[in-house]
Amino acid sequence: TTQNYAQFKNALIASNCDRCELHKGRTHIVVDRGNPEARLMLIGEGPGENEDKQGKAFVGRAGQLMDELFLEIGLDTNRDTLIANVVKCRPPENRAPHQEEAKTCIVFLKHQIALVKPKVILLLGATALKHLVPAKTKFSMSDEAGKFFTVSEFPETLLMVLYHPAYLLYDARKITPMREHLLRLHD
Repeated sequence: TTQNYAQFKNALIASNCDRCELHKGRTHIVVDRGNPEARLMLIGEGPGENEDKQGKAFVGRAGQLMDELFLEIGLDTNRDTLIANVVKCRPPENRAPHQEEAKTCIVFLKHQIALVKPKVILLLGATALKHLVPAKTKFSMSDEAGKFFTVSEFPETLLMVLYHPAYLLYDARKITPMREHLLRLHD
């Protein structure tokens, strides 16, 4: 039988997954936040402390900033997007997921993409790009950010890399280009 999105999500949460080391430090498996019926999917690298506590993606300071930036272009992230991560469990000290962890967990993300069938995927930061599009090995965020592209694995979907919202908290100068990149969603 083919699972619908809610069944997939419930099964993943109930699985108490222990496929990689990240399960040892988690409070919750963080599957997503938002609307699985949305045509716009956002992908980050992994849950942070707030996400792990609440069991929802992008609910900390970076997520709040992201929500504000999307509201500026008339999108409500809870209604108009589905937000997921490369890994579903919080890496220690909020470090980027290791290659093995990402490789183990990305099957779940790809299943989410297959179920949601988004028209556009926004990759939040270099880590999401690196793991979802492994063919892109050498790139600079300033060159990649804000440009639509396609990959053979998701032929029906446009992809775009954006600066990770957590990065915007460290470098507010990137908020202006981020706003410009988000406006391209209306083109």
